[in-house]
Amino acid sequence: MVTTTRIRLDRIASSTRNAALTEEVILGDEIIAAEGYVLAVRILEDKANYNTLEDLSGRMVTLRAGDVLAGTLGTRRALRGYAGDIPSRISVGDTLDVLNLGGILGRCTSVNPDIGPPFKAEVLGAVLAFPELGDRVGRPAHIRDRAIAPAEALIGTVPVVYVAGTCMNAGKTVAATELVRGMSRAGLRVAALKLTGVSLMRDALSMRDAGAVAALTFNDAGAASTHAGMTVPVARGLINTLLAPLGAGPEVIVAELGDGILGEYGVQDILRARDLTDLGAAWVMAAPDPVGCWGARELMTHEFGLPITVLTGPATDNAVGRDYITATLGLPAHNARRDAAGLLARVMEGLADWHAARGTAA
Repeated sequence: MVTTTRIRLDRIASSTRNAALTEEVILGDEIIAAEGYVLAVRILEDKANYNTLEDLSGRMVTLRAGDVLAGTLGTRRALRGYAGDIPSRISVGDTLDVLNLGGILGRCTSVNPDIGPPFKAEVLGAVLAFPELGDRVGRPAHIRDRAIAPAEALIGTVPVVYVAGTCMNAGKTVAATELVRGMSRAGLRVAALKLTGVSLMRDALSMRDAGAVAALTFNDAGAASTHAGMTVPVARGLINTLLAPLGAGPEVIVAELGDGILGEYGVQDILRARDLTDLGAAWVMAAPDPVGCWGARELMTHEFGLPITVLTGPATDNAVGRDYITATLGLPAHNARRDAAGLLARVMEGLADWHAARGTAA
């Protein structure tokens, strides 16, 4: 028999947003240990760093010992963050870890020393959903509720500016945001996507603030994090959602590929999906150093058969990296922070070429 308890939440993580939680929820003691299910946990300690959480509004709020948090079961494989998995069984009273700022819950398997250990949290129960008015028996809430459905085919075409990188924190979001801002100011209707990574609204909100008419992430498709085998249908579903409104769809999409082109978040699947890559009007690559730039060119050329339109990121912070990229690799190099205009110009050239190849108006 399922035992239920009513509880008031102090914090609701952004990763749970599809579940549409309120501050008061009902918990069940039978927990499904699988990605996407929503749990309530109690934070067990205070921390001095990496101690914030993104809430449903996108604000970063501090977590304190004793806070009751609604988070989402998921995995993480971050080179410069935490790695963690979902235990095979989870019971009330067990201890889990908060694996990212979006409130992903799991068991940490590896820690980056720069950020210290994650928050420990006691499991209080599974948050229950009551989807039908008047339901008296709840079911475990999942972020697939109200989610955008994956798709097996695209319903139309639109030029996409893909922003990829060699690893996390390589400058992808800065570049994507500057491109959204620049194209919006040029009069284009720009939409934004975050297609891979671990659930967090911050990057999509940054692009909305820069002028995107819409911004969606894989979390809107019911995924806590992305993995090989699922990113392509999710990407199609998100693009189809942007294209669905008649007469008001975007003229261009800026799509950020979270993590790196080598990694465990399913970026490679998107780079091999020809219907998705055929939409690519420009391929912006962010890299931290010259070796990363060289490796990105090798992988994009020989592994994926795709061009690099322009390189950006910390490798372009000063003339040393830019000179290597232009002289040795033969590729344009423009820093998104210091030369956003140059970056935009290269991408706009790609956009014009994409339309010219299809005989469509830019």
